[in-house]
Amino acid sequence: MSDAADTWTVEARNGVFANREFPFTERDFKKIATMVYEDAGISLPDVKAPLVYSRLVKRLRALGVENFKRYCALVEGNRGVGERHQMIDAITTNVTRFFREPHHFEHLKTKVLPQLVADVRRGGRLRMWSAGCSSGEEAYSLALMVLSLMPEAPQHDVRILATDISRNMLEKGRAGIYNEASIVPVSRQMRADWFKRERKPDGTKVWHVGEELRALVAFRELNLMDEWPMRQAYQIIFCRNVTIYFEEDVQVQIFNRLAAKLAPEGHLYIGHSERVAQCDRRLLLDGNTIYRLARGEDQ
Repeated sequence: MSDAADTWTVEARNGVFANREFPFTERDFKKIATMVYEDAGISLPDVKAPLVYSRLVKRLRALGVENFKRYCALVEGNRGVGERHQMIDAITTNVTRFFREPHHFEHLKTKVLPQLVADVRRGGRLRMWSAGCSSGEEAYSLALMVLSLMPEAPQHDVRILATDISRNMLEKGRAGIYNEASIVPVSRQMRADWFKRERKPDGTKVWHVGEELRALVAFRELNLMDEWPMRQAYQIIFCRNVTIYFEEDVQVQIFNRLAAKLAPEGHLYIGHSERVAQCDRRLLLDGNTIYRLARGEDQ
């Protein structure tokens, strides 16, 4: 690409950032898009250039880097591994809340968990996975569903794995501290049973995840594009609104790998804008964006 061609800018392509703070060329954007795709499988078409600029300017300010050319050189180098994580963190959208898409949790509580809880009480085990857990609300929502049917769950073999590519989000999940607005979808009874409220010095009310709730959830860093170290099968997997950022062939790979991680008759829950297509034929639709690993006679 010639220097002349490299004079492309965000505002020239998109009509925004007329008074940009940092020079940002087409070459810069392509380099960043390539790195994000290689590392996280996230596709960034040209229309995402304004988003990339707006998400990364804070990183440039924090590092004291004067333009995106130097920033790209930093994250491409061996010394930029840590910043590369920060870059993906900044670009990744982390939208979540307790009991998001509530029909999934209703289906889980009424159609799936009763039998699994009964099995656990007879000495079995329950394994659940929140893949793309963000700041932890989804994983804790799963735990709350279990506790609503089985308050003694921490004394049994019940575990929920919560994974995400974002280290910042994982730290928030481990901390388990949520503001008053975040906790609104959680019933008063659940708050009383499984959370602790605290008033900060400035008067702000926050809610801490209680010991029993925390005991069920383990947070781990995981890039879905990498190898998955887990050897066990899961009766329940939530992977919602994660694959929408991937190209179709990558989506197929991810869904097939998730299907391979399901226990017999295990359930996979995906986001309302996602669809399982061209994937493992053992996955049967069991509800709105809910899939079940079929038994042999179902296939």
